[in-house]
Amino acid sequence: MTEATTQTPQMVQRQLDVEREYVRILYARLDALRQEKAEELARVRRTDTGSNHQSRSERDAFATHYEDRLAQLNSVDNRLVFGRLDATDDDGAHTRYIGRIGLATEDHQRLMVDWRAREAAAFYQATARHPMGVRRRRHLILDGRDVTAIEDDVLDPQMLGEDGVLQGEGALLAALNSKRTGRMTDIVSTIQAEQDRIIRAPLPGVHVVQGGPGTGKTAVALHRAAYLLYEHRERLRKSGVLIVGPSSSFLWYIDRVLPSLGETGVVMSSLADLYPGVHGVPECNREVARIKAGLDMADVIRQAVRDRQKVPATDQKLRADSYEVVLPRKLVRRARDKARATGKPHNQARATFVKIVLRELADRLGQDLNKRSGNAIDRSYLVEDLRQAPEVRKALNLCWLPVSPETLVRQVFAKRHYLDSAFRTYTSAQRDLLARAADAPLTVSDVPLLDEAAELLGDLEEAGVRFRTSEAERAKATENAEKALYNMHQSLEDVGVDGVVTAADLTAFNEESEYRMTAAEAAHADRTWAYGHVVVDEAQELTPMQWRVLMRRCPMKSFTVVGDIAQGGAASAATSWDAALEPFVGDRFALDELTVNYRTPAAIADAAVAVARAARLKISTPKAVRDGQAPLLTQLPTNTDDAALAAEVADQTQAEVEAVAGGLVAVIAPEHRVAHLGEVLSGRLPGKVGAGMRRVENSVVVLSTWEAKGLEFDSVVLVEPSEIVEEYDGVGSLYVAMTRPTQRLRIIGAGAMPAGLTAS
Repeated sequence: MTEATTQTPQMVQRQLDVEREYVRILYARLDALRQEKAEELARVRRTDTGSNHQSRSERDAFATHYEDRLAQLNSVDNRLVFGRLDATDDDGAHTRYIGRIGLATEDHQRLMVDWRAREAAAFYQATARHPMGVRRRRHLILDGRDVTAIEDDVLDPQMLGEDGVLQGEGALLAALNSKRTGRMTDIVSTIQAEQDRIIRAPLPGVHVVQGGPGTGKTAVALHRAAYLLYEHRERLRKSGVLIVGPSSSFLWYIDRVLPSLGETGVVMSSLADLYPGVHGVPECNREVARIKAGLDMADVIRQAVRDRQKVPATDQKLRADSYEVVLPRKLVRRARDKARATGKPHNQARATFVKIVLRELADRLGQDLNKRSGNAIDRSYLVEDLRQAPEVRKALNLCWLPVSPETLVRQVFAKRHYLDSAFRTYTSAQRDLLARAADAPLTVSDVPLLDEAAELLGDLEEAGVRFRTSEAERAKATENAEKALYNMHQSLEDVGVDGVVTAADLTAFNEESEYRMTAAEAAHADRTWAYGHVVVDEAQELTPMQWRVLMRRCPMKSFTVVGDIAQGGAASAATSWDAALEPFVGDRFALDELTVNYRTPAAIADAAVAVARAARLKISTPKAVRDGQAPLLTQLPTNTDDAALAAEVADQTQAEVEAVAGGLVAVIAPEHRVAHLGEVLSGRLPGKVGAGMRRVENSVVVLSTWEAKGLEFDSVVLVEPSEIVEEYDGVGSLYVAMTRPTQRLRIIGAGAMPAGLTAS
């Protein structure tokens, strides 16, 4: 219940003074904690641990702890506190302040409750019908460290007559009407009840959040990640949380949210970066992308690996020093079958294959030599002789060569005999389409194939070689240290110094120290890392093979999946959540739907819905909280050339910049027009138009529909909607583009417009 009361300037000022004083106390405590942790960190770094490895490890652990805590304290300065609850419970009346982290005095008196704590849930969930003991919910609006406004939601009617109750425009509407900055901000102060229920859902299982444009899906997913890290700190501290987004631009757009919520250790990855060390470029051909998307690619890669386990066409005569041996096809086949039967990955199973072949060749050669000499002597040395023989090594490598995932995937598309074998169930035309040069860049569609190949291949044997080389180098360094200490021995005795330095100590001292990665860094670099929870945004875009990779990353199947089936634009975008998840978890997932559109004004949302429904696209229609202005449509003659179109776009973009003064304007266009429009707009609006992944730092941005996915802008100038429909073979991406603005939408196109798109 929220009713207006008569507010005098004196009443407002009194309440502002009260809150300003309390906020001053909170910031003073924050500053004191920062200073305390900085001093503790400096003290730990100054600690001299000598040569004691355990002491150094303890020092590093303490340093990491203080660094993480200091990073958290430094990241929450903006809007540190945003709420206050006046409530009653079994312990009587009390007041709690709600903020980004928990704060307490030196003697452990609570000053502020972390928004994720259970005591803070009422701030988001209490209503007049279910007040949860709350009498008043107060929102504090801060500018820097100063309280500039207060507004109250009164849930106890008896408080309405009190002179401490203040009303305002509403924290939510104020946030919705604020200018976009090109970076996503948290919604911690304005989380709504339906969002909060999803954020605080239990950790286990797969939770799917379906929501139309502007419903806050991404914000809910990020706040849920922060909540889970708070609520299940011990469980997730070492395993970590992985957040997957559709593109690098999207991840850059959201990367400030979690630090602002006090979490800095989450791993974030785009679909193109799920395989360590590889950044997949876009897959330009939609048919190729569709082929690589299916789960049958697992069989393709399995066959590609088996194709590296060869049996020669004929028996081979091989020279080994002064001996000549025959490598029979039957022996190779038998050794191959036994190596496969071990169930080990290709590169590890090779050791079994080589061992069997060498042992049998050595036995045969030894028997032959003993027969010739008439002496039965031990010839076990022959195994090593054969191993070192160049012709034997070459023959074994041709039969079973160690291979990396990158090499396997590149060769399967570059070498026709490998391509034809691995894709034997596909048509010749499809194989022609898949063929490419060996040095062609790996694509985002190749990333799951790399991951599948890595599972089947295992580690290269060269890793063991590097390890042995490292040990040899250390042994040599220790030997040199022993010689140096021996030479110093007499000098040390002369000055009365006993031998307190060992060779191992000296080696360790001179050895370059290993960089200690954080858990997040280690997880990002390790393909086999098992995460405690995975958040997937824009999940409707994932292919079955991409889901297979993510399920491998989280064996416990603890997922938060957010998206909108109607917004799918990829070649193999999901048609339903059942279809997307059934191969991996069956029907064992919970589905929640967000029903309120906070971003898109109703007039623009209705226009987008009309386009989607005209194409018979099944969509959810969340209720918009604001009315707004209808889209402005400019239809140019069919024969309009590129120069005239670009000039019209520049004119209307300039008008939008003026209309949303200080806001962010996006020009969303078909991929092939982005570069040209960027050049034209840069000439018209010098210094305001950006390019590259971080172009959203500028006041005018030029993006493809794929790059715009998940982002939001004050105004959108949408170019050639018919081409966008053709580019993505459907209206899904057009629907996405139309729902990016928070205020205004202009549409420009030559010729016929997509069905459902009419002038206002």
